[in-house]
Amino acid sequence: MKVYRDQMNREVSITTEVTRIVSLVPSQTEYLYDLGLGNHVVGQTIFCIHPEEQFASAHKIGGTKKLHLDKIRALKPDLIIGNKEENDQGQIEELQKEFPVWMSDIFTYSDAREMMLALAEILAVSERGQVIVNETDKEWERSRGMLQGSMLYLIWRDPYIAVGTQTFIHSLCEHIGFKNACHKQRYPQISNAEVQSDLDYILLSSEPFPFKQKHIEELEELNPQAKVKLIDGEICSWYGSRLKYMYSYFSTFKKAHEG
Repeated sequence: MKVYRDQMNREVSITTEVTRIVSLVPSQTEYLYDLGLGNHVVGQTIFCIHPEEQFASAHKIGGTKKLHLDKIRALKPDLIIGNKEENDQGQIEELQKEFPVWMSDIFTYSDAREMMLALAEILAVSERGQVIVNETDKEWERSRGMLQGSMLYLIWRDPYIAVGTQTFIHSLCEHIGFKNACHKQRYPQISNAEVQSDLDYILLSSEPFPFKQKHIEELEELNPQAKVKLIDGEICSWYGSRLKYMYSYFSTFKKAHEG
C-alpha cells in the first residue's frame, strides 16, 4: 500500500497498481490521455471532450456535479481523480468511502504543475509527466505580459456572472497581462453598472454559457468603449496539458484584437 497526500491535504491510500481510473474533471482527463494512460481511463464525465477522437467511445459517468455513482461503482476503479471546485462535495464523500479519491485544488499555475507532477508520480509515469510540465512551463513563461488592458471576464448571462479573484482564470489572465476589473472573490454576480465601468475588454467565455454574436452586440450597447470579444474558456480554465497551447492561442488573439 502507498499513501499519498492530495491538494486538499487528505491522505489517499492506494493498495493496488492503478490500471482503472475514473476521472471527474475535463482538464485532468485530457492530461491522463496525454500521459499515455488512455487505456486506463475506464470512466469520464460528459464534459471530458478531449481528446475528441476518444470521446465518442469513452464510458460516460455523468456531469462533473451530477455524477452517476452507480455507474462509477460498477467500473470498480483503482483510483478516482476529482477537483474541489468542479465536483460536488457530497458525492465525493460518498465515493471516498469505497474508493481511493485524489482531489486537486487549483488557483494558480504552481498548483496546476503540482497536480500534474503528483498524478504522474502516482501513476508511475513521472518521466512523461515531467516532459509535459517542462512544455507547459515554457508556454507559461512565453505568455507572460503579452497582452494589456483592464478586462471583465464573463462566464454567464442573465444574470451576468464574472470571474473574480481566487480563481485559476484570474491568475492566468493577470499573468498574460490583463488587469481583472472584478475584485470580488470567485464567481460573483455583477450588475449592469459594473459591466458599464471603465474597461478595455469584456471577455465572453466559450464555456459554460454559450455566448454568441447577439450577446456581443448586447454588451457593446451597454459599454461602447470596451472591446467585447469571445475567448476560449478551455485555454483559460483547463489547468492541465491544454496549457501547452496558450502561447499560440494568445498570440493569435493579440494579432486579432489589439491595436
